[in-house]
Formats: sequence, C-alpha cells, structure tokens
Amino acid sequence: MNAMDPRPVYNRATEQAAALIKTVRPDQLTGPTPCTEFDVRTLLGHIVGGSLRIAVVGEGGDGLAVRPFADDVADDAWTTVYDEVRTRVLRAWASDDRMAAPVRVPWGEVPGRAALSGYVMELVTHTWDLSESLGHPLELDPDLAEFALTTARRVLPDPERDEQTPFADVLAAPEGADTYRQLAAWLGRAPLSPA
Repeated sequence: MNAMDPRPVYNRATEQAAALIKTVRPDQLTGPTPCTEFDVRTLLGHIVGGSLRIAVVGEGGDGLAVRPFADDVADDAWTTVYDEVRTRVLRAWASDDRMAAPVRVPWGEVPGRAALSGYVMELVTHTWDLSESLGHPLELDPDLAEFALTTARRVLPDPERDEQTPFADVLAAPEGADTYRQLAAWLGRAPLSPA
C-alpha cells in the first residue's frame, strides 16, 4: 500500500467530499448514480457509513460492525452528518501510532496506513460517483484521484477480481480520459451519460 502518510490526503478527500455534499439538493436524492444499486441518498449513506467505519477502526473498535445508513437522515441533514463523521475520523487517526498498528477492515488485517489509504480510494471514488450524479457542480482535485488510482491498481488488480470484490471489472477508459475517469473505469464505473 502507499508508503506515505495517507492522513493529509484523507483530510483533503474529506474536505472535497464535504464541499460536494453541501451542493446536494433534496430533489436530487432519488437520482441515479454510477453505482447502479444506489440512488444519491443511498450513496450518501454509503459515504457516511464508510467514513464512520474507518473512524471506528481508528478508535480501535470493530469497524466491520458499522453498516451504511440512509433512511434515518433528514433530506437537509447530510452536510451536518458528514461533517460530524469526518471530524471523528480525523481525530481517530491523529496519532502517529495508528499508522503502523494492525487494524481489521473488510479486506483483512492490515497496518493502519494501508487501511486509511484504502479508505482514501473509497472516498475519492464515491466522490466522483456523487459528482457524476449531480452533474459535476465542483471541480475535483486531480491529485486525490492520482493517489486513489495508484492505490486501486495496487490492491485491485484486474485479473484477480471475483464475486467477492466490492468493485466491478475494469472498463476501458476513453483515450485522453482524466485521472478521475481512469479511476472510475478501473473500478468498473461508467459515466451516467456519454462524454
């Protein structure tokens, strides 16, 4: 996994996600996403639930017990709920000791650095999903996509995916695709409408 400290990258990823979540209008919550099994509300629940999971892991708890949620958040409360969870994540991972300590995440027991890098990939990918769903209201940080794509290529090689892999098979990215589009394609996602 990435040898660098993923905390500054994760922090930037949470800032980007928070800014995008602030743009979500209640009338967009039932709209489609590149995650075909999610509408926007379910995707937001997945983002918040995944963030809560890595917060619990960072606190030394069982993150596998955390499940995504969407039904109990009011239409206009997503910004507040996400801000609370992301603050908790950043606090949970503030100690340098967390980077080397083994933690348990859905893909196994790994050092904290590897776990948090995986959640950068997750968050950045789902931020693209949300941006795509909302019609790209904000410009996304290409450096975050580069970190996420490097991580994705390392931990999710194309020929080793099976039904247990939480991402679909690799799709071909169009020639000249930006890093977010390459990341989306590597994780089996296609834009909602052709470019």
